[in-house]
Amino acid sequence: MPVETEIKFHVDDLGALTGRLQSAGFRLETPRSFESNTLYDTPDRQMRARTEILRIRSYAGHWTLTHKRLPSAGIPSRDSPDLARHKHRIETESQIAHGAALAELFLSLGLVAAFRYEKWRTEWADPSEDGAVGHCVIDETPIGNYAELEGPPDWIDRAALRLGVTPADYITLSYGRLFDQWRQQHRSTAEELTFAAVAASMR
Repeated sequence: MPVETEIKFHVDDLGALTGRLQSAGFRLETPRSFESNTLYDTPDRQMRARTEILRIRSYAGHWTLTHKRLPSAGIPSRDSPDLARHKHRIETESQIAHGAALAELFLSLGLVAAFRYEKWRTEWADPSEDGAVGHCVIDETPIGNYAELEGPPDWIDRAALRLGVTPADYITLSYGRLFDQWRQQHRSTAEELTFAAVAASMR
């Protein structure tokens, strides 16, 4: 099964990070585009309890269906430094033609739209010497700017070093968990990580 391996880090200066990506040889793959995500779950949140997600995403004119779950075997053990440093998920993903139609199907089957989150995303690619490709995406979210490095673990650490990011800067939380932390810190009543909801909660 495909294993997604990634880390996030805070971005204080979008222009400076863009410059470092260019200097490090990354190429722009997807220009800044709006992204909207909806997570679906059972009414009693069984998937969340199992640390799984079922997501419909709209990004740069395309719809994608994604399921993620915790890995069980075939990657480093849960006590290994690598697993602690990077986020690992089993990811099953497919392009779909009509996201709204699939959403209606999910609702008909008894699932609910459990959480929505939005961002503006810019995607950069770094073709490596062994033919693999790692990616850096820059996410402008309603609660701040983040970047993600996704690829083989060794590539993530090398790319982070080239970009001036240290392991102490690594974040392995999901945007949902980061949103939970932000709500607690700001005592926000926002229920969704959307630009409208966060802005309304700060008035």
